[in-house]
Amino acid sequence: MVSLRQTFLLLFFFTVHLIASEPSEAFKIKKIYPMGEKIYTQKCSKINPNNFTSFEELQTAIKIQKLCSLQNETHINAVAFYLWDVVRVSKKSRELPNIEVHKDEKCPVCGMFVYKYPRWAAQIYFKDKTHYSFDGMKDLLKFYFDEPHPETIEMILVRDYYSQKTINAREAYYVLGSDIYGPMGEELIAFSNEAEAQGFQSDHRAKKILFFSEITKEDVYKLDE
Repeated sequence: MVSLRQTFLLLFFFTVHLIASEPSEAFKIKKIYPMGEKIYTQKCSKINPNNFTSFEELQTAIKIQKLCSLQNETHINAVAFYLWDVVRVSKKSRELPNIEVHKDEKCPVCGMFVYKYPRWAAQIYFKDKTHYSFDGMKDLLKFYFDEPHPETIEMILVRDYYSQKTINAREAYYVLGSDIYGPMGEELIAFSNEAEAQGFQSDHRAKKILFFSEITKEDVYKLDE
């Protein structure tokens, strides 16, 4: 069961984040999604989020159609975030295209041939289906932070450092300032889960771990100093 203390803490943090802006990805992953999953398992009938066209429609349905035996607005929001952000996208995450780089593709930031560094390759795809390949997340993020229309970006791909599987870069954790260098020196090294990132940080004397949404332009350019 969800305890009164858990409810109070989530309500407090959730309210603070909503006042500032929409909850950050890091906050959702650490606080909202686990709570939403627990409440959904305990209090809701089976809900397929793919039957809804927007988060707001799903949120309203949970409340108005009483798909869950919930009255607390915070619990309803937590369940909606969990279903929309986690359950709905899980299939899409499994179907990510593999990172494939052609021999003529150059990193648009540094000009290096990306195919020579497959372990570090990362890509940005735009909604118009154009894409760019990079020889590391550092150069990709330099490009990303200078992009005048970030809303036109459909997806960002990177390889998990250990498994080398293609992962959604926006859902990854990044180790900065380690003793492992990429083609362009110090890099942001991607991991699909926080535990592996923490293990790598300890083994390689890294400075910090950041979730994608926590990375700033300053963090990226500091790696070149």
